[in-house]
Amino acid sequence: MTKPLSSDLRERLIEAVAAGMSRRAAADRFGIAASTAVKWVRRWRDTGSKAPRPQGGDKRSDRIEARAKEILGLVAETHDITLSEIASHLERRHGERFAQSTVWRFLDRHAMTFKKKPRTPASRSVRTSPRKDKLGAPLRQSLIRSVSSSSMRPVRRPRWPGCAGGRGVARAAWVRSRTVIGRPRHSSVASGLAA
Repeated sequence: MTKPLSSDLRERLIEAVAAGMSRRAAADRFGIAASTAVKWVRRWRDTGSKAPRPQGGDKRSDRIEARAKEILGLVAETHDITLSEIASHLERRHGERFAQSTVWRFLDRHAMTFKKKPRTPASRSVRTSPRKDKLGAPLRQSLIRSVSSSSMRPVRRPRWPGCAGGRGVARAAWVRSRTVIGRPRHSSVASGLAA
C-alpha cells in the first residue's frame, strides 16, 4: 500500500482553495490529480481535518462482530456446530448472509477454532510414528516403506540385438518412438534407425 501524500502538500492545497482557487486549478498547480484535490477539500469541509485517513485494517467485520454475543452463545450451547450451520442461523434469524470463511475468521479472532477430527488411527501394516532408536542412531527419513506401484515403475528401455550405432543411436530411436503419436512404434523406430 502506498504512503499518503505529505500533510504539508494537503495544507497548501486546502489553503489555496480556501483563498478562492478552484480545486482543479489547485490540483494542476501542486501536481496532483483533480479527484484527489476534490476528496481532500470535501474531507476538510465535512470534518475540519486536513490529516489523511487511516490506512489498512479490517473494514468489513463490523456486520458479523455486531452478532458476536449470539454466535459465541451458539458455539457454547452446541459444541459440534458447523460453520455452515452458524451462517444459515444468522441468515434465518437476521436476514444477513455470511460466507463460511467470514464465520471462520470471526471464530479465529475470538480464539474459538479447533479440529473436530480425531487423530489418525494407528496403521496395522506400517509404522506411522518414529520408533525410539538408540542414542546416536540415525532415524529413517521416511516412516512408510517406499514401494513402487505400476504407475511409478520405470519404463524398460528397449534392447535391439546387433544395433550398429551403439547406445546413443538406440536411445535416440527409443526417445523418438515414445514421442511420435498416432504411428505404430516399430515404424518410427525403424525410420529412426535408418536415418
